[in-house]
Amino acid sequence: MAKKKQTPEEKNYKVIAENRRARYDYAIEDDLECGIVLQGSEVKSLRSGQANIAESYASVENGELWLTNSYIAPYEQARTFGHEERRKRKLLVSRKELARLWSDTQRKGMTLVPLVLYFNHKGYVKLKIGIAKGKKTVDKRETEAKRDWGRQKQRLLRHGE
Repeated sequence: MAKKKQTPEEKNYKVIAENRRARYDYAIEDDLECGIVLQGSEVKSLRSGQANIAESYASVENGELWLTNSYIAPYEQARTFGHEERRKRKLLVSRKELARLWSDTQRKGMTLVPLVLYFNHKGYVKLKIGIAKGKKTVDKRETEAKRDWGRQKQRLLRHGE
């Protein structure tokens, strides 16, 4: 598989949390970078790398995009002005993208899956969400078989057997 060339901005980002299971459970057709509305203690907690987006999902509700069930650990130094760990967080996208996401989820039966939570090159927290369709068990086995064959092929090429 050919790797696409990255711009300098894409190279300089720090990954906070990654949903590695998403690519196994879903066939991701497209992805989209969006901003996220956070409180100060949440950003401090993210800087120390304490987050989990594995069980979370995104949805369009009342004309807004929301991230549900994502976990950001409480920040110890912000006891009085802390945050709720699993609150719904608003995601920032343009109206055009929001309309496209709504039509994909409502009409085509797609799912919005968070893939990566990261700091971009400017230091802003960004979330990459994937527009995905759920895989069936047969598709998962097929993906696993392809991956195993790729590994075996690399092993054979290395050892020259």
